[in-house]
Amino acid sequence: MVAKGPPISADGVCGTHCVHRPPHRGKRFSPSAAITDTSPRRLRTVQRIAHKARRGVQRGALRKVYAPGLAALLVALVAGGCTAGGSGSASPTDPKQGDPTLSMPAPGKYRTLLEPCGAVPTSMLKDLLPGISSLSPDQQERALEGTPAVTYDTDRRVGCGWKADSPSSSHRLSLDIERVVSYDPSVSDADRAKQVFTKKQQAAHIPTAGGSPSGSPSGTPSGSPSATATATAGSSGEGAGDGSDGGGAGGGGGAPDLLPRTLSGVGDAAYVNDRLTQSGSATQNRTVSVVFRTSNVIVTVTYTQQPTHPDEVPDSKELQDRAQALAKKLADEFDQ
Repeated sequence: MVAKGPPISADGVCGTHCVHRPPHRGKRFSPSAAITDTSPRRLRTVQRIAHKARRGVQRGALRKVYAPGLAALLVALVAGGCTAGGSGSASPTDPKQGDPTLSMPAPGKYRTLLEPCGAVPTSMLKDLLPGISSLSPDQQERALEGTPAVTYDTDRRVGCGWKADSPSSSHRLSLDIERVVSYDPSVSDADRAKQVFTKKQQAAHIPTAGGSPSGSPSGTPSGSPSATATATAGSSGEGAGDGSDGGGAGGGGGAPDLLPRTLSGVGDAAYVNDRLTQSGSATQNRTVSVVFRTSNVIVTVTYTQQPTHPDEVPDSKELQDRAQALAKKLADEFDQ
């Protein structure tokens, strides 16, 4: 007969009378112990292990999905960019096309200019240049034709000059016509012409309405830059005689109604300048300039007389009346 002993466990250790040392905490873990051990410390350990396991599974799934998803996104972006770039129609908000709601200023009233050498009637030229009557018919014809001024853009600026000499004096007439164009989209051509005209008037020291004229009453001394510029402008026929190179020096011989001043009834705005200068031969010459603006066009009429005898002084009123009559005629031509 076989005697029965205490029950033996599967690993050969007595489970009834023998005393066993508890396992080291944190060193080993068995599922059976986790099920039977319900202490708070053991439960927390099991929860941490389960949480780490779930995170590992989720990360693996994300890695498997991320690469195909990124590739699909890149394909969609490339396809969309090519489609937008290849479109033949421009978007209304394209900055290169400009803002369609932006209002542009109206263009200037005048798109073309007068033919300068043919703008002055023959009868008026003969009055302005008395020396023509003493010339031969062929010389008269050439003198009346005038000399076109050299300009770089005839759509924007033109001019012409005439001259005639007589035994008692010589006369010069020049005509300058400028069409002002504004390159600022916020400023119209007419407004830009106003600015240019105002600068010319200020440079010539023309007083405004109610102001006092500027300039020396004794005239410009001999050999001054003003005298040289005046003679050059009168002989070349290029419209540089806007009065900006000497102010109103000696204008009108001191008569209040002949001094440099603004004019009314000639275009939209106008002024007259009168300069008495002394040339190198000790003779005095007088230059009258009438500048007027009509819309986006500025016209300058320069009229000069130089007597032969040093003691003679050109008559200011006569020259101003002739120059103003020509300016009024030209302004009416633009209005027609």
